[in-house]
Amino acid sequence: MQRLYDFLRRHPTGVDSFWAVILFGFSLLWMVKAPMHTVPRAAAVPIVLALCAAVALRRRAPEKMLILVTVCGVAQVALNVEENPADFAMLVVVYTVAAEGKRWASRFALVAALAAPIVATLRWPGPDHPEAEERTWWGMAIATVFITIPFVLAWVLGDSIRTRRAYYAQLEERAARLEKEREAQAKVAVAAERARIARELHDVVAHNVSVMVVQADGAAYVMDAAPDQARQALETISGTGRQALAEMRRLLGVLRSGAPSDDSDYVPQPDVEQIDDLVEQVRGAGLPVDFKIVGSPRPLPSGVELTAYRIVQEALTNTRKHGGPDVGASVRLTYFDDGLGLLVEDDGRGARQEMYEDGGADGQGHGLIGMRERVGMVGGTLDAGPRPGGGFRISALLPLSRPAERPR
Repeated sequence: MQRLYDFLRRHPTGVDSFWAVILFGFSLLWMVKAPMHTVPRAAAVPIVLALCAAVALRRRAPEKMLILVTVCGVAQVALNVEENPADFAMLVVVYTVAAEGKRWASRFALVAALAAPIVATLRWPGPDHPEAEERTWWGMAIATVFITIPFVLAWVLGDSIRTRRAYYAQLEERAARLEKEREAQAKVAVAAERARIARELHDVVAHNVSVMVVQADGAAYVMDAAPDQARQALETISGTGRQALAEMRRLLGVLRSGAPSDDSDYVPQPDVEQIDDLVEQVRGAGLPVDFKIVGSPRPLPSGVELTAYRIVQEALTNTRKHGGPDVGASVRLTYFDDGLGLLVEDDGRGARQEMYEDGGADGQGHGLIGMRERVGMVGGTLDAGPRPGGGFRISALLPLSRPAERPR
């Protein structure tokens, strides 16, 4: 049965041709048994052939087949070829045009379906013409209604199938569009996540590696003269490296799917409270930093705290890279009622802003671009540039909520 069903779906014209042959056979039997005076065979045979051909080709050209059966109906009336089994083709074509044809053809088929029974009843009032003369108009009206019902039902069925197909096509189109939108949103989310991870990795690697390089250079310089200081520098390098590895494991862990992890290998997201440890680490690397907090510290949104930490980290890293020798820095955290203010300054040689924006002389970091992206994500503002009197200044204001989320 499944093979037969698949065959019927793949060869609809062949199936229609089969039914057309069956209909032609019934029509031939009708012509043989019908009286010669009531059926002019010279006119009936071409009309029957045309109607059967319309059944066979109804799916390929429904509009043309509608015109063909209309012409056949007019010829039947003109040549006095009474109703016969081949007229069943009119029902089939009306259904096909209503289901698959163009709109004008569907409307034309409905009008023809309503008019054909009336014309047939008036042209052939009954099987015996002497009795037909005595037939009442009431009886003819009832006969016309009974003949009209199948035509109307065929058109209604075809039109409902057209509507259902259009509805299913709309649902499929909508599902495909939603699928494309979901894929686009997923790609945007993946790109945003990759950008976030890239910023985090840049901050972790740039800061910690720069500290390790400075400590390693200092240890090599005082290795023979001051072994204790060299040992302390090596311990700082070891601790900084472990911290960098832990943060990198935490960041790269989000890229793994379903991989088991050990919580001891990860560290929490940095926050404002860890800025003090960051400053101590930078001081240990040889950069004097003046750190002050203005206002009453209080809990902040995690995004704001992470942004503040990374801005201070990036600013101090750039000071070590571009400030030159004997440079000093200052960090100010100011708690406002509706936000957090950051001010990081140094008195170094004041490298060009383009170097910060390019990520340094090597041009391989994020620099101020990463800072601006971070500040923009929390709805804040960033101002960076040379400081009057020499050095560089970075000022940021981080609101406690995005502008769209603030109460009116």
